[in-house]
Amino acid sequence: MVRGFLTVVGVAYLALAAWCAAQPEQTAQAVGFSLARGAGQSEYLTVYGGLQTALGLLFVWPWLCREDGRAVLRICLLIHGCLVAFRCVSFGLYADIPAMTYALAATEWVIFLGAVLLLVVGRRRGTG
Repeated sequence: MVRGFLTVVGVAYLALAAWCAAQPEQTAQAVGFSLARGAGQSEYLTVYGGLQTALGLLFVWPWLCREDGRAVLRICLLIHGCLVAFRCVSFGLYADIPAMTYALAATEWVIFLGAVLLLVVGRRRGTG
């Protein structure tokens, strides 16, 4: 179950990374970014293409290597816990947030709560 959850999360990150790399102007605009030529484009490609690819590969690692995914699940919880916390703060600080940002926030919450649930269930079963 843990590997399946992490695989879904990883594939989602890989798909998002590919979309951001292939259509940076469109994806940046969807979340309210304006890409400055050169530096802004490079930064967006690096973070939204490169970093999200790395996260996607990290999350599919237990499936690829047939390893127990508990350590990766803990990393997933840490990453998404931080995303949820900062996203909540941002919603309190800023106005005019586009619908796409709310969709991303909902996805972050689902991943965070899914990781929490799997870790709690694993502890109860003695596997976490």
